[in-house]
Amino acid sequence: MALDAETREQLISSVRRFVDERLRPIEDKVSETDHVPEEIVQEMRDLGLFGISVPVEYGGLGLTMEEECLLMFELGRTSPAFRSVIGTNVGIGSQGIVMHGRQEQKAYWLPKIASGEVIVSFALTEPEAGSDAASLRATAIRDGDHYIVNGTKRYITNANKAHAFTLMARTDPKTPGAKGVSAFVVPRDIPGIHVGKPEKKMGQQGAHICDVVFEDARIPADCLLGEEEGKGFVTAMQVLERGRLHISAVCIGVADRLVEDSVKYAAERKQFGAPIGNLQLVQAMLADSKMEAYAGRCMVLDAARRRDAGEDVATESSCCKLFCSEAVGRIADRAVQVHGGAGYVADYGIERFYRDVRIFRIYEGTSQVQQVIIARNLLKAVS
Repeated sequence: MALDAETREQLISSVRRFVDERLRPIEDKVSETDHVPEEIVQEMRDLGLFGISVPVEYGGLGLTMEEECLLMFELGRTSPAFRSVIGTNVGIGSQGIVMHGRQEQKAYWLPKIASGEVIVSFALTEPEAGSDAASLRATAIRDGDHYIVNGTKRYITNANKAHAFTLMARTDPKTPGAKGVSAFVVPRDIPGIHVGKPEKKMGQQGAHICDVVFEDARIPADCLLGEEEGKGFVTAMQVLERGRLHISAVCIGVADRLVEDSVKYAAERKQFGAPIGNLQLVQAMLADSKMEAYAGRCMVLDAARRRDAGEDVATESSCCKLFCSEAVGRIADRAVQVHGGAGYVADYGIERFYRDVRIFRIYEGTSQVQQVIIARNLLKAVS
């Protein structure tokens, strides 16, 4: 249910203040220590950020897609590592349960996810299965009242903090492709589940990804998400389709921050006796960046409103993910150029954003995968 205008603006304003007063001042510290302070995580819980996409009846805020995107525009105006703290709960960790979970699964997990008591990670990607999710090899073989799970999951966000995993595994090894894949909600403390050390990454320090290894892990049969096997790929694709709008909104939030910082620097930095913002070639970079950020915002809001209205936005969400992730990369590159030498050193934080945004073109579907989805859907519509 959509919030009334006053409540929505209060929520957006609260997040905006939180970003400006609490998050932006510690961006450098988080990057240097590769750690988001626990008091910040608790403030996120207090603001309800872990449950923005969880229905109200389960303790969440139950925001519409449009409202969620509006919040991500704000939360994106700081280091993306902060958004990652809540990202798996809001999106790929919880939405499979929201969309396809049994009633008892929703009643048990969703209130804990919404409060931030439980962190859920999405265990899909494998060493040889990422963009080609239907080729995953992890298996979950039924054995009486349990499934025996074996396999390795790679680059799993928040795995080192997770209390549970939304796991995609092959329940029917004889059935190739998507039809043999099922989804599970698996508590982390089951014997046989091992989480590796956080990977050292190019950017987004403070956000962690790890391998998760399942070695003869016996998980109760009632961990199966939904009522039947073989529906996991559908769950994954529907969750990712929604997540692409979320990530697109984050990209635009970062883009807005980069435009803001670039304009401020161009107005203050002097060369040839005047602010560099007076130079037309600098103005061109600022104008191009603002244009792309504005275009991305319009795309995201249009697609989000269409989804809220019940339309199929598979194509539109991929359009948003493709455009916004590529655009923020170009905007970050221009921001470095506008800042000149200052953009290349750590003091201004621009080089950090330049590294941080590179992953947006890869996770939740690479740019190339989005191109394939868009083209395939267009051709399917006329066949």
